[in-house]
Amino acid sequence: MRFKPTILLLLIASFLLGACQQKTTEQLQVNNPLPVEFGDPYILKASDGVYYMIGTGGVKDGFKMYSSSNLVDWKDEGRIYQGNTEDSWGIANFWAPELYEIDGKFYLLFSSDWRENPTNELENFRIGVAVSDTPTGPYTDLFDRPIFDPGYPVIDGNLLFEDGKVYLYYSRCCYKNPVESEVATWAKEQGLFDVVEESWVYGVEMKPDFSGIIGEPKLMLRPPVTMDDVQAEWESRSVTSGEVNRRWTEGSFIFKENDTYYIMYSANFFGGKNYAVGYATSDSPMGPFKKAANNPVLQKNVEAGGIVTGTGHNMVTVSPNGKTKLCVYHGRTSKTGENRVVFIDPMEVKEDGTLIVHGPTTKSEE
Repeated sequence: MRFKPTILLLLIASFLLGACQQKTTEQLQVNNPLPVEFGDPYILKASDGVYYMIGTGGVKDGFKMYSSSNLVDWKDEGRIYQGNTEDSWGIANFWAPELYEIDGKFYLLFSSDWRENPTNELENFRIGVAVSDTPTGPYTDLFDRPIFDPGYPVIDGNLLFEDGKVYLYYSRCCYKNPVESEVATWAKEQGLFDVVEESWVYGVEMKPDFSGIIGEPKLMLRPPVTMDDVQAEWESRSVTSGEVNRRWTEGSFIFKENDTYYIMYSANFFGGKNYAVGYATSDSPMGPFKKAANNPVLQKNVEAGGIVTGTGHNMVTVSPNGKTKLCVYHGRTSKTGENRVVFIDPMEVKEDGTLIVHGPTTKSEE
C-alpha cells in the first residue's frame, strides 16, 4: 500500500507529536518514594523556577531543605532554620513548615512548642514565622513570639492570599479537647476508650505583616458527629481499630479552582497506617465547607496489593510546565518502615468539580 505525500507527512507529524508528548510525560515521572525522609512535606515553586522542599525532620530543632529544577533530582541545601536558641520562641518539636515568597522575601511558617508555658502543658504548640532574603536561608524569627495565642495548642498553619487579604488555616490539637459523638459513645460501650479527643481545623484572617489576626477564628472542619455520616468510617479508623482515643482533622491545604475553594485535610493518627486525605469545598475562603462524597482521595494501598501506608499531610504544587497539578505528601512503605518519606503524584480537578489524586504510587508498581 502506498501513501500519498500529504498523508505521509501527516503521519510523520502525528508520530513526532506523540513522541514529544510521551517524552514530556516521562520527564514528569517521579520515582516514589523520593529519597527524602520528611514528614509534612511542602514544596515552593519559586519565581526563579526552582522547587524548594521543606518538611518535618532531617535536623534537630529546626528545618532543612532540598532543591530541584525537575522534581526528580534533589540537592541537599542543609539546615535553613535553627530553633531552640536563647532568642527563639520555639524550643522543641519543630513541625509542619511551609514556605512563601512575598515581594522578594521568603517566609517560613511553622509549628513549635512555645517557650512561654506557665501551666506546664504537655502540648504547648503554637504557629510562628521566620524570614529570609533567599529561599535557602538562613531564616530568622520575625517576632519573639508566635503569630497569636488562641488559648489552646495549634499546629499545621497554611496560608491563602487573595484580594489583598491573608487567611490562616490551622488545626486545634486534640490535647484536652474531649468531644461527645456517636463514635465516642460507641468506643466507650466497646470498652476501648472512656473519652475521645478531637482536632478541628479553623480559619481566620491574618494581618498582612504576620503580626496577629483580624477577628475571631471560625470553625472550618471537624470529624463527623454521627456514625451514619458518610465520612465517619474513614475518619474514625484510629478509634474504631482501637489504635488511639483521638480523631484528627489536620494538615489542611487550601487552593482555589474555578471560583471554588478546595481545602484538603488529613484524618486519623499521623503515626499509623490509617492516615488518609480528604477534601471539602466552598464558595468562600471562610466556608462553610462541604466534605466530598469521594473521600478519602488518598489512603493506604496495601489491601490492593500495594506497599504504602500512612499517606497524609499533603500540599499541591504544579509540574515544571505548569500544566499538571501534583499532590505532595508523606507516607510509609514496607521498605522504609516507620520512617516517613515523600511522595509526589498527579492530581486533577474534573469538570464537575471532583478532585482526584492518582496515588499512592511507587516505582516498583510501574
